[in-house]
Amino acid sequence: MRLTAQQWRQLLRYFLLGLSAASVAQETHLGREQVLRALLLVRQAMARDIPPVFSGVVEIDETYVGGTWRNKRLVERAQGTKRGRGTTKQAVFGILCRGGQIWAEVVPNVEARTLLPLLRQQVRTGSVVCSDTFTSYTGVAAKGYVHRLVDHSQTFSDRRGSHINGLEGFWGYLKRRLAAKGGIRRERLPLYLAEYVWRYNHRHLPVPKQVQTLLKLLQS
Repeated sequence: MRLTAQQWRQLLRYFLLGLSAASVAQETHLGREQVLRALLLVRQAMARDIPPVFSGVVEIDETYVGGTWRNKRLVERAQGTKRGRGTTKQAVFGILCRGGQIWAEVVPNVEARTLLPLLRQQVRTGSVVCSDTFTSYTGVAAKGYVHRLVDHSQTFSDRRGSHINGLEGFWGYLKRRLAAKGGIRRERLPLYLAEYVWRYNHRHLPVPKQVQTLLKLLQS
């Protein structure tokens, strides 16, 4: 991208403030297509900024997201939609480190053979793993973790702090942000997921520091 350093700073600032691509183009006096290409690079850089391996107490959970019906093929619209596990929407698996950051990834399914290797990749053995009673998490303890279960039919937390409220809060944030875009196509979801994970993980930084961080990522 042939943008000056000043143009990149301006573009990143407006992007981080939540402006649409059209509004960013208007504020920076850049072409809309130029802005869209730049934002693609930004989201790709965000996707490379992977948190370090977690330890301590973590929460794991899966959710399902998808674009609005008008963005789906006719055959998908004809199938209708279901809530929760069994939906035709896209599955996403997430891990939240208490008091720290989030890691999340689009997954092809929510079977144990898919999710448990991702847990081992991102969380040190010996850590405390909190999850709901979904059957795919049955083997967590056998992988070397302390597994604490939350039965949502009974409670959302217990006196040991066993809950997945933090991760469920992030899912709500993610879905609100995606909904505000009017829906996105499934193939674009990994990059938008990376964006909102990055925004969440850097939410305590002031915007100028976020801009500096992104500029370094773009140069790497």
